[in-house]
Amino acid sequence: MSEIVTHPAVGAEDRRRWLALAVIVTAQFMVVLDISIVNVALPSIKTDLHFSQESLQWVITAYSIFFGGFLLLGGRLADLFGRRRLFMTGLALFTVSSLLDGLAWSEGSLIAFRGLQGLGAAMMSPAALSILTTTFEEGRDRNRALGIWGAVAGSGGAVGVLLGGVLTSAFSWPWIFYVNVPVGVAVLVLSPCSCARAAPICRIVTSTSPVRRRSPPG
Repeated sequence: MSEIVTHPAVGAEDRRRWLALAVIVTAQFMVVLDISIVNVALPSIKTDLHFSQESLQWVITAYSIFFGGFLLLGGRLADLFGRRRLFMTGLALFTVSSLLDGLAWSEGSLIAFRGLQGLGAAMMSPAALSILTTTFEEGRDRNRALGIWGAVAGSGGAVGVLLGGVLTSAFSWPWIFYVNVPVGVAVLVLSPCSCARAAPICRIVTSTSPVRRRSPPG
């Protein structure tokens, strides 16, 4: 009976890849979560910050416009400046903006901070997906990783409505934004040691056959 022995370095690299997946999937979950988590808290926000009925919708719209409007630019910046660097920059902006959202003192400040939060999400999301596709080789592992990515991101909308209601009723509306802060900090701490080293496991093939050189024409 033959026994397959896995090299320790290969096993460590494989664990690091799945840790990278957990990091970027958590970040993407926060991006989707913050689209819907605000809905239940809108009446409380309107009362505390004296929003008019017409401007209240901008708490959601500002985030969505900046997220959707800068998504392509975020993908291009990831190509120019590096995926991990832009992912961490966008995540830091998203986390700081979440804290500022909870500390907002007026309708104008909350709308502005929500726009910044959407900009951070637009920087983070395409970089995260790019990290996923370059971390996992094409085939079963990448398909599984993309399936996990899609399932977790898709559940963010439903969880946002439930979590928004729980946090608003148990504490107050700022906590729908504060909840992102510890999660964002944890993802930032884990990103350098996971996303930086996570890469596809490549097989090095050495050839012993002689290399044939072409004679120059003529």
